[in-house]
Amino acid sequence: MDFDYSQALTHTMGHVMKLHRQNVEILIQKYDVYPGQPILLMRLAKTDGLIQKELARRISVKPATLTVMINRMEKSGLVVRKPDERDQRISRVFLTDKGRIASQAVKEALRILEIQCYAGFTSEEKEVLQGMLERMHTNMQNFYFENSPQLTDAKK
Repeated sequence: MDFDYSQALTHTMGHVMKLHRQNVEILIQKYDVYPGQPILLMRLAKTDGLIQKELARRISVKPATLTVMINRMEKSGLVVRKPDERDQRISRVFLTDKGRIASQAVKEALRILEIQCYAGFTSEEKEVLQGMLERMHTNMQNFYFENSPQLTDAKK
């Protein structure tokens, strides 16, 4: 049997996630939040004042990518960098008042879209889908750990 990607679950999931991201952008555009930034806002809202290295690890981006994100968010007035009190070589990232307002808008947008995503689902269907997606996540994570060149080279 020939594999038809247009019929694959991951193809459909990709479209759902793209639409989700576009809808988040529509709901938060007036807050000067750009693609890729909502996750950073949510992380800082949960744990403000993280060092950049830890923040990059927590949102799974490279430190250089995070630096670009923070520079743009600083220019927009969403975050501010401050030197660590004990070690001036380390800078910590904090939400500004504008950033806190934007993070609340992101949280509300995600709440609205969560409701919209599950419109017409029974609570049982929602629970089953969540369980299936968690298993798929575990499967993909295991595959990554077994096949990632960085991880397999480290084992040698």
